[in-house]
Amino acid sequence: MLDARSQFPQSSLADLYDPLTMLPALVKAHQTLDRAVDTCYRKAAFTSDAQRVEFLFECYRQLTSLLSKEKKTTKRKIQT
Repeated sequence: MLDARSQFPQSSLADLYDPLTMLPALVKAHQTLDRAVDTCYRKAAFTSDAQRVEFLFECYRQLTSLLSKEKKTTKRKIQT
């Protein structure tokens, strides 16, 4: 995806991701990335981008909730 974006250095993200004019190279790069993510997490592909994003955000929420628990258990006493 980054390689595809780098082919158009003068274009802003707004230009690159305009749904009416998105460049085929960028569309293809995103589709390749989507397939790679699907393969990493499931046997079957996600049925929509929304389903994929929902799943990934839930994974992120679970991982970050573990971090906050670790922080709580590593508090040090302040000496007075």
